Amino acid sequence: MSVTTENPAVPAVPPTEIADRIHGFVRARFPQVEIAPNQDIFAMGFINSLFAMELVMFIEKTFGRSVPNDELRIDNFRTVEAMAGLVGRLRLAVSDS
Repeated sequence: MSVTTENPAVPAVPPTEIADRIHGFVRARFPQVEIAPNQDIFAMGFINSLFAMELVMFIEKTFGRSVPNDELRIDNFRTVEAMAGLVGRLRLAVSDS
């Protein structure tokens, strides 16, 4: 069983900035394309397994949350909005414990 943990060394990010930071990370990797927060980046054909792992690592490092195995589903990473929702759920899981 995987436990969601909080990294106290990472300052808390206000909820309004979560999607902005994720969007900035994705856009920086693909500057030649305009990517909307609700656009399926996997369907666009830019994402491979290596970049998928980079997304997980970015979320864990930037927001100080471990992504548990049961949350490593493609639907949680299809859009910026989905990733922001995942971070929000992980934050709640930590605050509820």
